[in-house]
Order: sequence, then structure tokens, then C-alpha cells
Amino acid sequence: MEITIQPLVALVAGILILIAPRLLNYIVAIYLIVVGVVGLFGRQLGV
Repeated sequence: MEITIQPLVALVAGILILIAPRLLNYIVAIYLIVVGVVGLFGRQLGV
């Protein structure tokens, strides 16, 4: 079973938004940064 990082990050972000909606801006920003880093360096890391 292979788990990719993007769906996992999206799931965690969604749960955090449901728990603390005030953190929406920070959660979205962190999600975009993580997805961007994985997209840029994912091939080098073997992800």
C-alpha cells in the first residue's frame, strides 16, 4: 500500500479547519508550501 503526501496533508488540513476555523489562513498557507515543496523536490527524494 502506497500513501502519497498530498492527500494526507489535505486530510490533516481539513480536520484542523473543522476544529479551529480561525486557523484557516495559516493552514492553507502551510498546505500550499508543503505541496509546492513536494512538487519541486519530490522527484529528487524519490516520492
